[in-house]
Amino acid sequence: MSFKDIIFVVAIIMNRYEKYSLFLLCLMAAISLHAQRFADYFADKTLRVDYIFTGNAARQEICLDGLSCLPSWAGRKHHLSELPLQGNGQIIMRDAANGSVIYKTSFSSLFQEWLETDEAKAVTKGFENTFLLPYPLRPAEIEITLLDPRRNVRASMKHTVSPDDILIHQKGTAHITPHKYLLQSGNTAKCIDVAILAEGYTPEEMPVFYEDAAIACESLFAHEPFRSMKKHFNIVAVASPSEDSGVSVPRLGEWKRTAFSSHFSTFYSDRYLTTSRVKSIHDALAGIPYEHIIILANTEEYGGGGIYNSYTLTTAHHPMFRPVVVHEFGHSFGGLADEYFYDNDVMTDTYPLDVEPWEQNISTRIDFISKWEDMLAQGTPVPTPSSESGTYPVGVYEGAGYSAKGIYRPADNCRMRTNEYPTFCPVCQRAICRVIEFYTE
Repeated sequence: MSFKDIIFVVAIIMNRYEKYSLFLLCLMAAISLHAQRFADYFADKTLRVDYIFTGNAARQEICLDGLSCLPSWAGRKHHLSELPLQGNGQIIMRDAANGSVIYKTSFSSLFQEWLETDEAKAVTKGFENTFLLPYPLRPAEIEITLLDPRRNVRASMKHTVSPDDILIHQKGTAHITPHKYLLQSGNTAKCIDVAILAEGYTPEEMPVFYEDAAIACESLFAHEPFRSMKKHFNIVAVASPSEDSGVSVPRLGEWKRTAFSSHFSTFYSDRYLTTSRVKSIHDALAGIPYEHIIILANTEEYGGGGIYNSYTLTTAHHPMFRPVVVHEFGHSFGGLADEYFYDNDVMTDTYPLDVEPWEQNISTRIDFISKWEDMLAQGTPVPTPSSESGTYPVGVYEGAGYSAKGIYRPADNCRMRTNEYPTFCPVCQRAICRVIEFYTE
């Protein structure tokens, strides 16, 4: 039944039963909101918004850094006012004229991770962050909010964007980075567009990059649920050139001139490979439809990183390349948490034990009903002993989110726990399925 048909039926009922008129008017309003059409609010273009997140452990601020217009929109055109996951930050777009919510998205950031370090207690820093929003037809108010681990607001700001602002930079119409599709399942409106970028590959090394990108693509679709839902993805390899071959390894005194200035030893953790030069990533992608980002680093060093709705960055020439790129994409795309832990509880402050994490594959059992309680077989012991993992493939196993105590994972082992384990656990698979369906159905 079409929306018009529903309205027609509702009108007939209202005429017959006047006492229910108020209820039915509310119903009509709810139906109208649910039937929100992309074309009523947005052009088929992208509004790129650059921010600087700045501050220290005691105080944080958000600064607007720039606005750009990209020639097409590759994101979702449905579920506009819904969130796929809570994330550690959120963006809400409202129609400036009437205040109605027209778009929402969520994210995490390297800045928020840094706030939990000792350095943040003594130093003030700024971090680049870039987000893609549908381009509004009329002035829109954008509200961006950063949350702390307890879901309290750390910082927020509002600003209004006028679509005819002459200072919105037009990008992506020329000087487009060379690229080629590894998988093209359909048009951008119906598929999730993933861009794989080269980091630390010189122009002469681009044939190697394309081979590495193909391996990353193959590795991703070797795992469920990506394998069975492959038709929902487009994968494009983007040959972003670097002056130097390789990436920076600070502990070895190696600093390279690369496309995105990535480096190991993020927060002084040897294997944590990230970049804070986020704008350069998005500049390299201007004019190419994309929603999610995988960056391949041309190095044999072990490491990587994945930040929800920001990027995956991983080494391409280490023997663990295949499992690591999938693991990190579990973070950046699926919003999954790490399921490994340290016996000495070295990172127990990451997840407060009296708050339920937003990630779908770990739990403090504060609100376990919202997680995978429905997937437990009858009689599953809670907590579930690791010795019973053969009997209970889905359980409540203590140790996750870097902490040995108080945080629980759904399976004894999983791609989100160890590189050696070949699959995502059933709970992680369901979580990824839900994200894919949110974007495509």
